[in-house]
Amino acid sequence: MERNHRIAIQGVVTSVKMAKTIVVTVSTERNDPLYQKRVGYSKKYYAHDEKSEAGLGDVVTIMACRPISKLKKFRLVSVDKKAPVKESVSQVEASLEAAEGSASEIKEEE
Repeated sequence: MERNHRIAIQGVVTSVKMAKTIVVTVSTERNDPLYQKRVGYSKKYYAHDEKSEAGLGDVVTIMACRPISKLKKFRLVSVDKKAPVKESVSQVEASLEAAEGSASEIKEEE
């Protein structure tokens, strides 16, 4: 039995605060009919993420499926590009001090 052709969309994850649900923002551009200039548009989609594998800022592909809840009508297909992991300022400073060797000098002075 063959499945119907389903819409697949690529976008950026903007929220992971709900259980097994991600919010994906898809940005597109169209010509404005009056001014004949490119105008940016964005739309949010709620998608089902069973394993919670997508993180904030990841580029993902979602696909249309049967309605899972009132707002969720898409499911996560793949995580195409992971977002870089942000380190806190104290972690970056500690790693730089360890690389330079200045951490031991600071401890000796105190």
